[in-house]
Amino acid sequence: MTPFAALLERLLFTPGRLAKIALLRDYFAHTPDPDRGFALAAIAGDLSFVAAKPAMIREITMARVDATLFEWSYDYVGDLAETVALIWPDAAPGVAPRLSEVVDALHDTSKAALPARIAGWLDLCDPSERIALLKLITGGLRVGASARLAKIALGEMAGLPADDIEEVWHGLLPPYLPLFDWLEGRAPKPDAAGAPVFRPTMLAHPLEEADAASIDWDAFRAEWKWDGIRVQLVATSGGKRLYTRTAEDISHAFPEILAAMHFLGVLDGELLVLRDGQVAPFADLQQRLNRKSPTAKMLAEFPAAVRLYDILFDGDEDLRALPFDARRQRLEAWYAQENPERMDLSPLIDFAGPEDLAQLRLGARAASIEGLMLKRGDAPYLAGRPKGPWWKWKRDPLSIDAVLMYAQRGHGRRSSIYSDYTFGLWRDDGVLVPVGKAYSGITDQELNFLDSWVRNHTTSRFGPVREVEKALVLEIIFDAAQLSTRHKSGVALRFPRISRIRTDKPAAEADRLSSLMARVVRSGIAKGETLVEAPAAAN
Repeated sequence: MTPFAALLERLLFTPGRLAKIALLRDYFAHTPDPDRGFALAAIAGDLSFVAAKPAMIREITMARVDATLFEWSYDYVGDLAETVALIWPDAAPGVAPRLSEVVDALHDTSKAALPARIAGWLDLCDPSERIALLKLITGGLRVGASARLAKIALGEMAGLPADDIEEVWHGLLPPYLPLFDWLEGRAPKPDAAGAPVFRPTMLAHPLEEADAASIDWDAFRAEWKWDGIRVQLVATSGGKRLYTRTAEDISHAFPEILAAMHFLGVLDGELLVLRDGQVAPFADLQQRLNRKSPTAKMLAEFPAAVRLYDILFDGDEDLRALPFDARRQRLEAWYAQENPERMDLSPLIDFAGPEDLAQLRLGARAASIEGLMLKRGDAPYLAGRPKGPWWKWKRDPLSIDAVLMYAQRGHGRRSSIYSDYTFGLWRDDGVLVPVGKAYSGITDQELNFLDSWVRNHTTSRFGPVREVEKALVLEIIFDAAQLSTRHKSGVALRFPRISRIRTDKPAAEADRLSSLMARVVRSGIAKGETLVEAPAAAN
C-alpha cells in the first residue's frame, strides 16, 4: 500500500494536469504487476468490493474509539476515510500490505471475517496508508485523477495516443496484464474480440468571428445541436453498451435504449427525453442521469430516446475514414432498413449562406436548442477535437460552464447544508479563477446532491468554507456581466444562478476566462459597462 498511498497523496496536492499525468506515468512505469494494474483500476473506478461497505468501516472504528468522539470528528472532517485514518489508535509498527494483497483479500475473505482483516491492516498502516486503504475500500479516491488522465499517462509511457488505449479498454479487466504487456512491447495489441468497446468521439471547436469569416460555407453541412448529452451506442456480438462521450458506461441507467438495440454497429447521437416526438427540457433528462436502476415510474415519466448524428461502424465495417456525406448516406440507409425503436435521425438543415443560419440560430433559445453544428462534408470521423472539420455555433451565451471551487453552509433552513457555491473559469495558463457565487436556481433534490458531493469531495477547509476537488461543472446563467477591477477574474456577473449540474462534462472542458473576456475586447466595452445583457423576454 505504501507506493499507492504516496501516489494518492502526491496527486491530491498536485494541482496541475500535466504534473498529475507525470506522477501517474512514473508510477505505472516503476510499479510491478499486478499492483499497478489494480491502482489503475482504482483510479478508473473499475474496482468494487461487495462485502466491504462504509457501514462496516464505521462499526470497526466505533469498537476502537469513543462513539461521540468519532461522530464529532466525522462531522468536522466530513470524509469517512480521512476521519478513520486520523482517529484510529496507533498500534505497533508493522509493514503495510501490498495493494494486490488487499484487493485479493477483499474479494476472497468472507463477510464475517472481513472486519477483523481490515482492522488488522489499519493497525499495520500509518495515517497516509490508512487513507489510501480506506478510499480504496469505499471506492472514492477523489484525488483529481480520472480514467482519461490515467490513459494519457499510459500512452505517454508507451509513446502511443491515449485513444489507442481507449479502443481496447472496455475489453480488458483488472489488473490489465495484457494491456501492460502490449504497452511495454512484450505482446501484440489486445484483441477486443467482439467486445462492445468505446470508440473515441469526435468533438467540435466553438465558432468565433474570425473563424466564421474564413469558412467555405458551401463545404459544410448544418444540423441542430440538441440539448441533451452526447452518447455512443455500441452493439456487437459480445454485448451492448451505451457510453457517454467520455467513455462512461451508462447502460444500467437506460435499459430501454439497450432493449431497442437490435443491430450490430456503433452509432453517435444525442440522448434526450422525447414525448410525442418533442424534446423535453434538459431538466427532465437530468432526472434519469446518475441513477443505477430507474423505476418503472421514472421510465414512464421520462422516456429516453436517441437522436442519431452519425454511424461509425455498420456491423463490423469501420466507416470512420469515410467523409461525412458518405457516412450520412449510410446512416440514412441503415435507419430506413433497421427502423429502430427509441431512435430518430437528427435532420440536416438547408441553408444558402451564413445569414440563413444566423437567423435560425436566433430562435434556438426559444426552442430549447443549444445552437448549430457545422460539419465539413468531406471530413472523416477523427478522434479528439481537430480544428476545422467541425464547429459548434451555440446560441449567444447568457451562460457559462464553470467549475465548482468552494462551498459554504447557507442560512436559515439551509444552515445545515452546503448551499452557497463559488465557481470559476480556466485561465489560459491552466489556473482556475473564481468568477462568481450562486445559491439559487436548483431544486431541493439537486441541492441535496450538491451537499453530498461537497462533503465527499472536500480537499481543504477555511473556517466555514470547504474547498472541493475541481471536478464538477455547473452551468451558470446570468442577466449581465461587467468589467470589474475588484474581482480577480476582471469580470463580475449580475444575478448568477445555477441552471443545471453538468455531471456529463469533464471539468477540463469548462469555459475559459479568455473566451468571456474576448467579448469585452471585441466590443470595446469600458470599465463598468454591461458586457452581456439579456433581452427583456429572457428575464
